[in-house]
Amino acid sequence: MPDLIKMYIRHSVIGFAVSAVFVAMLLYFNVANLWHLVTHTDVGFLAVFLLWLFNGIVFAGVQFGIAIMLMSSDDDDDDDDDHRGHPIGLTPVRVPAAAPRRGVQGLYGKR
Repeated sequence: MPDLIKMYIRHSVIGFAVSAVFVAMLLYFNVANLWHLVTHTDVGFLAVFLLWLFNGIVFAGVQFGIAIMLMSSDDDDDDDDDHRGHPIGLTPVRVPAAAPRRGVQGLYGKR
């Protein structure tokens, strides 16, 4: 299995675990009277499952995004470049450009 797929699965599992902890804390601390709502209805299990699932999708995506952004790569490291923005072997040359002078009327036309 490719390493990227392994990393995606690993961080998705982490995201769903964080979602389980988040939903458990929501129920434990009875946020918005959620514990009462899910224990006093016949579809409370479905509500908790969907809350866990949708938060898991969000947390897994965020977890994987953070993992991708924190990957270190030496390919884009240009800090040791001492050419001050100029490619090697090329030197900037001043080229004179002559343009006719126009006054205010030349820019805006006659009034």
